[in-house]
This record gives sequence, C-alpha cells and structure tokens, in this order.
Amino acid sequence: MVRRMRRLAGVAVGGLAALLLSFTLAEPVKAAPKAPPAGVDITGDGMTEPLRLRAESHPQHVVAVIEQVTLRALVRQSGKPKAADLGPKYTVVVLAGDVPKQTYDLYPQAVGGPRVFRPAKQPDSRKTTAAWFLGRVSMSETLRTAGVPLERTYESVSGGVGGGERIIPEDSLNPAEDINEAFGELRRLLLLNVAVMLVITLGLAGIALLIRRRTR
Repeated sequence: MVRRMRRLAGVAVGGLAALLLSFTLAEPVKAAPKAPPAGVDITGDGMTEPLRLRAESHPQHVVAVIEQVTLRALVRQSGKPKAADLGPKYTVVVLAGDVPKQTYDLYPQAVGGPRVFRPAKQPDSRKTTAAWFLGRVSMSETLRTAGVPLERTYESVSGGVGGGERIIPEDSLNPAEDINEAFGELRRLLLLNVAVMLVITLGLAGIALLIRRRTR
C-alpha cells in the first residue's frame, strides 16, 4: 500500500514538474525576432559626402550619436531659436539596418548651447510634431570624433547649458510603444506567476486528497 502511494505521488509530482517546465519554456518560443543593427547617416556643413556609420563597424560612434538624439534625455525648448544663433547644421538620420527611421537636425555650435530640432516629417511616416530641444554639451565632440569636420572643444559632459545628462524626460523616441511594451511584459509575468501558483496548489491538494483516501 505504501509503495503504491509513493508511486502515485511520484507520478503526480512528475506531471506537475512537466507542466511547470512547459510554462517556463513557453515564453522563449514567442520571443520577437532579432532587431536589425542600428546605423546613422550624417550630412551637413563642410561635408562633401554623407558620413555613414554602422553598428557592425563603428558601434561606439553609432551609440554615441544616437544618444545625442534620444529625446527622453533632453529638455524641450518652448520657442524657436534665432536662425543667426544656430551656427552650422548637421542632419542625422537613424537607421534600422538599411531602413531610415528618424531624422534630426543638430546644431552643436548654437549660441547658449547645442540644439536639436525634430522635423515633423519623419522617414518612417510616423505622426509627430516639429520641436526644438536643448542638446547635450558633448554634441560637438561626439560628432567630431565620429568624423564630422568640427574643431576640437573641451566640453564637460556634466555641465553647461544644453549638455550633460538631462533629468527631465520631456520626450522619447516612441513613449507610447515603450509604455505598452512594459505593461505587456508585466501582465505576462503576473499571469505566469498566478498560473504556477495555481498548478502547485492543485497538485498539492490532489496529492493530499489521494493520500487521505488511501489511509482510510
């Protein structure tokens, strides 16, 4: 009798473990395909041809330039700067693989600090509005080290008007998508936890009921 009860309990625990393993392995099967590598194209004053940077060959430069146009870390400017105060303009196009996604105009030598302009018309046809932002103080050096013909400066990445790490996340590249994705991941995690707890509870209750019946 005891041996049979142990065998039944082992079968129940094995089935429970297999079910939990199926929950654990279900998520990777639904994983999204790998995103294409990022890249940037830069054109502007003093450049005879576009500067094309790709993550495969220039990963550090690509990341550094994209950080200059990551609007979640920049502060939005209420008004439009005077054209005479902007200085040379450099247009940055952010790509996913070979597909243009976003475009921005950078003014690293603007009076009062670097500026970033986001045109309303974007290459991926997403709806947005034209807007001005205070740029990072490291913009000029970032562009120069990437290959843009600018004179070397000694800017600090933590100070100055329009530079450093912004603490007011005024905007982002795609805030609605980021929020939806975060809530989706949280919802899946909660559902998985509830399912696991329910399976464990039912399994233990079934084993207890089986043992109780056999011991009567």
